[in-house]
Amino acid sequence: MTEQANTGVVERTRPEAIRAVPVRHPGRWVAAAVIAVLVAMLANNLATNYRWNGWLIRQYLFTSQVFHGLLATLWLTVIAMVVGVVGGVILAVMRLSDNPIVSSSAWVYIWFFRGTPVLVQLIFWYNIAALFPTISVGIPFGPGFHTWSTTSLVTTFAASILGLGLNEAAYMSEIVRAGILSVDEGQTEAACALGMRRLLIMRRVVLPQAMRVIVPPTGNETISMLKTTSLVSVIASFDLLVSVQRIYNANYKIIPLLLVASIWYLVVTSILTAGQYYVERYFARGSVRELPPTPPQRLREFLGRNFWPRHATVALVSVNVNVDPQDPPRGGDS
Repeated sequence: MTEQANTGVVERTRPEAIRAVPVRHPGRWVAAAVIAVLVAMLANNLATNYRWNGWLIRQYLFTSQVFHGLLATLWLTVIAMVVGVVGGVILAVMRLSDNPIVSSSAWVYIWFFRGTPVLVQLIFWYNIAALFPTISVGIPFGPGFHTWSTTSLVTTFAASILGLGLNEAAYMSEIVRAGILSVDEGQTEAACALGMRRLLIMRRVVLPQAMRVIVPPTGNETISMLKTTSLVSVIASFDLLVSVQRIYNANYKIIPLLLVASIWYLVVTSILTAGQYYVERYFARGSVRELPPTPPQRLREFLGRNFWPRHATVALVSVNVNVDPQDPPRGGDS
C-alpha cells in the first residue's frame, strides 16, 4: 500500500503470489531404490534357484502330520498362556500386598524364573524324576496318604506346560502389575469408601481399567509363546517343529520343510496380531474420543481416496455453491 502526499489518494497493490516449492526427499528415493533392488534379487532367486523345491513345500504344507504338529503347538500355546496369565495375576497381587512375606515370596519367584533360561527350565522339569522319584500327598513332615511315580505324572507334555507356563507367569506378573499401577489410586479409595472389599475392588474397578495397559504386551507374549513352543523339541515333546523334523529326517529335505513350518508360524502369528488389534480397540472405548479404524475401514478409505474420481466431487461442490440462493454477490464493493 502506497500513499500520494498531494492528492491524499491511497493506492492498494496486490501482493505477489507465493511460490510454494515442494520439499525434496532424496533419501526416500534412495531407500526405495535399494529396497526395490533387494526385492527384485529375492524374486529372481526364488524363480531361478531350483534348490528351494517349491513343489515340495506345496506337497507337505497341508499333510496330516504337519497339521497334527500345528494343533499340538496351538494347544501348548493356549494352555501355557492360561497358566501364565492366571499365575501372573496372582503374583502381581502378591507383589502389591502389604504383607512383606507374601510380597517377598512373589519377588523371589519372579527373580528366579526370569533369571534362568526357559530352555534350562524345560530340561529341568523333564528330568525332575531324578530329584524327586515319587510325589506323595499327606501331612507335612508326616505320613503320606497316596504316592505317585513322578515319571507317570510329569510326562513330556506336562513338562512342556510346566516349563513354559511357570516361566510365562513371571513375565505376566510384571505386565499385570504395571497395568494395576497405571490406575489412579483415587479409584481404589472411592471404592473403599463405598465399602467394597479389596478383591472385589480389584475385579470390578481396577482390572477393567488396567486392561488397556495389559492387553498390548499380553498379545506380544502370546505371539512369543507360539514361537517359544518350538523349544519343546529338545525334550522329545511333539509340536510343529518336531513334525517337520521327522519328515526331513526321512527325506533329507531340510530347507523346504523348515519353510513349511515357517509359513504356518507366520499364518498363526498374523491371525493373533489381528485378534490383538480388535481386543485393544475394544478396551480403548472410553479412553479415546474416536476409536481407530479397523483394517476394512482403512482399506475402503484408501480405495476411496486413490481410486474414486475426484472431479465428480469437485463438480458437485461447485454446483452446490453456485445454486445457493443465500450466497451474497462477490463482485463490486457492495
